[in-house]
Amino acid sequence: MLNIRTYPLGFIQTNCYVISNAKKECLIFDPGGNGEQLIKELNRLHLKPIAILLTHAHFDHIGAVDDVRDAYHIPVYIHPTEKTWLTNAEKNGSAKYAEIPNIIAKEADVMLNHEEKMSIGDFEFTISHTPGHSPGSITYYFESDGFAIVGDTLFQNSIGRTDLPGGNEKQLLKSIHTKLLTLPVETVIYPGHGPASIVQAEMDSNPFLNGF
Repeated sequence: MLNIRTYPLGFIQTNCYVISNAKKECLIFDPGGNGEQLIKELNRLHLKPIAILLTHAHFDHIGAVDDVRDAYHIPVYIHPTEKTWLTNAEKNGSAKYAEIPNIIAKEADVMLNHEEKMSIGDFEFTISHTPGHSPGSITYYFESDGFAIVGDTLFQNSIGRTDLPGGNEKQLLKSIHTKLLTLPVETVIYPGHGPASIVQAEMDSNPFLNGF
């Protein structure tokens, strides 16, 4: 059974998820900031990071990518649609905000396919391309443990913004209805911000999904 730890990091407290197994290996999802703090925590827990996986490349999800990548010499995975966003503050959105510095990172190491089953070390999961909030948004579904890392596509009682560059509301709703709400109803949803939820709860009470 996998262990899931949540760390709200960075300027707007983006959820960074650290998924670890019995061997203390771990995957790191969306390290959005506070890299030194995150590395100290990983070392305190004696975890061994083996990969960084991004749900998408908006600035608040990538702020500590290079800190963690360089500390552990591990690869970064991303959807190819957002390949250039890591190195471009205009594309990742950080250049829009005067109160924060431009956030950039080196290019990702591995491009993800639209839909595929993957294994990294002993971790097995399915990738789904869920565009709408951003064109390269990805969901990572861990079927055997009954949870999905969904980024900013779906939240508890809300959905992702579509007013940012590359956003598309119709596409977002299609992704949610065809890729997320079709998961088993007991699947736990881990979003990019805020608390976790389950598929059934969002089907029943999410006001943005009326008519499902």
